[in-house]
Amino acid sequence: MLHSHKMRKTSTDHIGAHAVLAHARDTAQAVLSRIRDEQNTTWELVCVIDSNERLLGTLTPAELLALPDTTELGRVARRERVCVLPGTDQEKMASIALHHGVAALPVVDEAGHLIGVVGPTKLMGILRREHVEDLHRLAGITSESDHAREAIEEPPMRRLRHRLPWLVVGLGGSMVATFVVARFESALTAKPALAFFVPGLVYLADAIGTQSEAVAVRGLSLSHVSLARLLGGELRTGALIGLVLALLAFPMVWLVFDELRLAAAVALALAGASMVASVLGLLLPWLLARVGTDPAYGSGPLATIVQDVLSLLIYFACVSALVL
Repeated sequence: MLHSHKMRKTSTDHIGAHAVLAHARDTAQAVLSRIRDEQNTTWELVCVIDSNERLLGTLTPAELLALPDTTELGRVARRERVCVLPGTDQEKMASIALHHGVAALPVVDEAGHLIGVVGPTKLMGILRREHVEDLHRLAGITSESDHAREAIEEPPMRRLRHRLPWLVVGLGGSMVATFVVARFESALTAKPALAFFVPGLVYLADAIGTQSEAVAVRGLSLSHVSLARLLGGELRTGALIGLVLALLAFPMVWLVFDELRLAAAVALALAGASMVASVLGLLLPWLLARVGTDPAYGSGPLATIVQDVLSLLIYFACVSALVL
């Protein structure tokens, strides 16, 4: 991030090689001549400022090249400029650049004075680092390393410290799942076929939830749609997925086991678990973000065990209602 001690510097070096500084009365021809004289081939943005170094607007290379030579840039610079404040979180800064489709991002203070410009190299570095961190967190790894190579080459004890915490949470949740299954021990003993579908049901629910989580973890920070609308869309998606899976599973179970009620229970449980997993995959990262925890931690072992327990409850509820 650019620092405030560079603010109000009058030369062009405070905005880096990825941007060109111009004043409101500079003409397109004058700015292009200066670019040629300086042999600057890496610029992505023209920042137009007033006499007090307040950012008036910006121009892309294509917009500058299309202007008549005598056009003053202050008259044509885009006033609806995309910019950030010095304290903006780096990940949010990169997200803003992606959302608006810009390769460079001006940084201004509260009064609108231009402090600097974050170029595409910096933005790409931020995105790469956040991508690596998200991959770690999706797996329940709390590594603070910025580099995947460092994470894989760490000593075993440090790897243990990074990976174990959320797995301990998963162990506790697995105890709850075991308790749920144990409550139906008599039913499983009397009808062993009921146990055959537990692994497949749990796997499918986890897979559906993981898909939703992968979309939600960073999508929540980029989307401007309300949570209610996002949940409604995810619920409908889960319902459609569940319906397709249920329609595929019903005839196969009926054909193999020749039990209509069992086939109906499995199909209904698939549909219900699919909807719950889809909504949970979106809702859990959102809840974690609301309490100040990185939403990426909503995936991995934590979300998996919650989905497993809920899937088992749904399955045995359907079995109790239709089969037992």
